[in-house]
Amino acid sequence: MQEKYRDDEIEIDLRELFFELLAHWKVIVLSTVMVGVIAFVISFFLLTPQYESTSMLYVLSKSTSITSVADIQMGSDLTQDYLVVVKGRPVVEQVASNLGLEENYEELVGKITINNPPDSRILEITVRDQDAGRAKDIADEIAEVASAFISEKMDQDPPTIIQKGYADGEPVSPHVIKNVVIGALVGMLLAVAVVVITYLMNDTIMSADDVERKLGMNLLGTLPLEEEEYDGKTSGGKKRKSRKKSEEKA
Repeated sequence: MQEKYRDDEIEIDLRELFFELLAHWKVIVLSTVMVGVIAFVISFFLLTPQYESTSMLYVLSKSTSITSVADIQMGSDLTQDYLVVVKGRPVVEQVASNLGLEENYEELVGKITINNPPDSRILEITVRDQDAGRAKDIADEIAEVASAFISEKMDQDPPTIIQKGYADGEPVSPHVIKNVVIGALVGMLLAVAVVVITYLMNDTIMSADDVERKLGMNLLGTLPLEEEEYDGKTSGGKKRKSRKKSEEKA
């Protein structure tokens, strides 16, 4: 019996919460639109577009032809080693020196991403920069310097450059539509959270049902406010006669 009462109480609370949200739908919609517009303005007008350019290296083993599974495995192992070498300080600092870049090693290496597609001996060197042409130049120079460095320092056949970078790509960030959608969702969730928290924190007794629901007490009776009512502005909580009684005395 008690479980049934608790279930009914939770159901009533959820129903009241739903109507509370429904009563504040204008606030929720306004918050959703406003935050979405702010996200659009920031993404479209304030954030600098970023471009990417990718060059590719094909890793060769010491032998000029691959004739065995061991040679294939050795080529795959070399690819993993080259993932570290290409982003190493000697290669990156040499690239910065050749191109006359102002970035230090940490700043430049943060723009570089090295990827090895599964089951391949290809290295993808991707550079992200706010200038498409500059991203291409850095990607191409990394491929050139890394190939020469590997040949000289690691006593291996230099990786072959099978693709140079490009400078005609579209910006990869910011994603305006994605940011607007995320911003709108954040605005909606914030508004809903404010309404829910306000509802849960409100313990004001507004009706007879609130006495039973919030205080857990049975209501024995009510007094009508037609004859007497409290004047909230009167000091000391004194009572004043209602308009109806004042007119009768007059």
